[in-house]
Amino acid sequence: MYPEPMIAPMRAELTDNGFKELRTAEAVDEHFANNPGTTLVVINSVCGCAAGSARPGVLMALANSTKKPDHLTTVFAGNDVEAVNRVREMHMPYPPSSPSIALFKDGELVHFVERHHIEGRNAEMIAHHLIAVFDEYC
Repeated sequence: MYPEPMIAPMRAELTDNGFKELRTAEAVDEHFANNPGTTLVVINSVCGCAAGSARPGVLMALANSTKKPDHLTTVFAGNDVEAVNRVREMHMPYPPSSPSIALFKDGELVHFVERHHIEGRNAEMIAHHLIAVFDEYC
């Protein structure tokens, strides 16, 4: 686990912009049981591609899309272990990947952005991709 003071700003980048943290498996299960519609889950991470592309790209997409997911959630790889594992079960058959971005519709995975789709791409590229995904599913 990473020291909480170290990752607090990385968590806040999303939570300060409307994302709800799901920190346990029970919180993940409860969210999906009680929140129909579309849910975006950002599997957050300490790596450079999370800081440089994933988080900024997600926020840029949300700021510039006319269609948006109904619910914005996040789990933190390396710290919210139970929650991350539950989300990873839900995004099978995709392998574990962080950072990554999953979009669910009524609890079913409809789109998944793996780490290798984030690495080497800038925030604008991630945002444009997500806007197209939101237009299709939200």
